[in-house]
Amino acid sequence: MILGKIGPHKVPRPKGWDLGAFFLGKVVSIGLMLVVPMFFHPWWLVLAFYMLITGVAGVVLTVVFQLAHCVGEAEFPLPADGQMEDVWAAHQVRTTVDFARTSRVLCWLLGGLNFQVEHHLFPRICHVHYPALSKLVEEVCHEFGVAYRAHATLFAGIKSHFRWLKRMGSAAA
Repeated sequence: MILGKIGPHKVPRPKGWDLGAFFLGKVVSIGLMLVVPMFFHPWWLVLAFYMLITGVAGVVLTVVFQLAHCVGEAEFPLPADGQMEDVWAAHQVRTTVDFARTSRVLCWLLGGLNFQVEHHLFPRICHVHYPALSKLVEEVCHEFGVAYRAHATLFAGIKSHFRWLKRMGSAAA
């Protein structure tokens, strides 16, 4: 926000009402997460729980995104001319892997993020529809010759991620 870029990419800075809404959002969120609880609990306890909760949420999100994108089954296309070789939808399917599609518990706990393929293809559709939608997406992918990849369980996704990490840490042949 201050530098007007994310990494090497320039990002337009908000102006006017957008800038006001940005700062108001920060004030409200910090107020609700930290200031209000400090009226009822010791400051150190509020900070400790804030750190615990944000840490747990960070680890959970990191694991979910690693299982969806950093596994051996996901493709990592590197186009020479800077253009994607596939159409956008096929690229999303090839570079993303679902996991534990039959686990209602994980689908509820993760808000459907174990259905990353569907999340990428249909970000505006409510996650409760992802299980049914995944079957349709898989059929369409098969019809058009695009490999649809999914790990049957959370543990299978974790194993695949560790195999990928081992391969990435090995010397190139």
